[in-house]
Amino acid sequence: MTVPAIEVAGVGKRFRRYRERPTSLKERLIRFRVTADDFWALREVSLEVPEGSTLGLIGPNGSGKTTLLKIIAGILRPTEGSVRTSGRIAALLALGAGFHPELTGRENVYLNASILGLSRQQTDRLFDDIVGFAELEEFIDSQVKFYSSGMYVRLGFAVAVHVDPAILLVDEVLAVGDEGFQRKCLDKVRAFQREGRTIVFVTHAVHQVLQVCDRAVLLNRGTVQAQGDPGEVVRDFRLLMMKKDLAYGWDQGTKEIEIVNVEIFGADGASREHFRPGEAVVIQIDLKANTPVSDPIISFALHDQQNDFVFGTNNDWRGSRFPVFEGKHRVQFTLKSLPFVGGRYYVTVGVHARDASRVYHVHEQRYWFDVKLGAENPGAVWIPVEFRAEPL
Repeated sequence: MTVPAIEVAGVGKRFRRYRERPTSLKERLIRFRVTADDFWALREVSLEVPEGSTLGLIGPNGSGKTTLLKIIAGILRPTEGSVRTSGRIAALLALGAGFHPELTGRENVYLNASILGLSRQQTDRLFDDIVGFAELEEFIDSQVKFYSSGMYVRLGFAVAVHVDPAILLVDEVLAVGDEGFQRKCLDKVRAFQREGRTIVFVTHAVHQVLQVCDRAVLLNRGTVQAQGDPGEVVRDFRLLMMKKDLAYGWDQGTKEIEIVNVEIFGADGASREHFRPGEAVVIQIDLKANTPVSDPIISFALHDQQNDFVFGTNNDWRGSRFPVFEGKHRVQFTLKSLPFVGGRYYVTVGVHARDASRVYHVHEQRYWFDVKLGAENPGAVWIPVEFRAEPL
């Protein structure tokens, strides 16, 4: 049985949040009471990271991602619960973390490497590689207080990946670097993966999670909302973020027109969840006007498992309009031939004003269907092909 490289069990982290904290001894003597309360940045967080795997940690701002990373790194102690790690940890958790601004880049390399457990002789052997990776040969003997944010990131990441860590923890500071350096960092991450190292990184660039992670964890308000397959977790994250915007809300809207029911059928009229490439799909929407509405737009959209938009249309594009929408209506969109070769597809349906100034009702990705292949493996899309042969 493989022992996890990182095991987080029931971790909670409480901070004391001061409302009116005294700024001087005089204020403290005059005002005997300090208004403060407890703030839990994390509650009951449990997860495991298998050795050699890559975990993406995602969530809205303030969800506790960086706090959790600092607890895993041993920088913070949990208020409750426990964390167990196996092997040397290299962490890049904040811009310039561990750098002394009055020291030069050269001196900070040696300082950081010693903090991470390397001897001076080991650092001597790695020094040229670290500086070359960071692309800071011209500035390595300058004080780091004169470095730009991108230079900070390059030097910090270069040290972290050259100290032979078993576990690499990286916060979203990589977003500060330029595009070329980000590609270099991702190449290094992939090299670490091939070497069987364990990686945890925090990012808002969820496409990177889909590209490089084996698993993902979604944090929201200090608790684990979802964990597992990166595609599913990223979808949950995007849905969570969509709730903040009426135009992309989960079952949101002003309800002048209301979505009463949605069903997905096959060409035979039977309700289905599974289809084959090339088959027809019918999306049926029952609507009710709670007040007469002029010229509404009724639409649907499809997203794949990576939450990429793949297709969408509306009644206006199909040449149909409602001068005045009253009472109840049933509308159908018929996809005559599915071009997909496999996977799950999520359906969003909505109705809004023609100028998009009002969203009457939206069901965001509440419905889905699967496309499954038989023995064929045709490629990226399904193209109907007719085959015939005859003797010459």
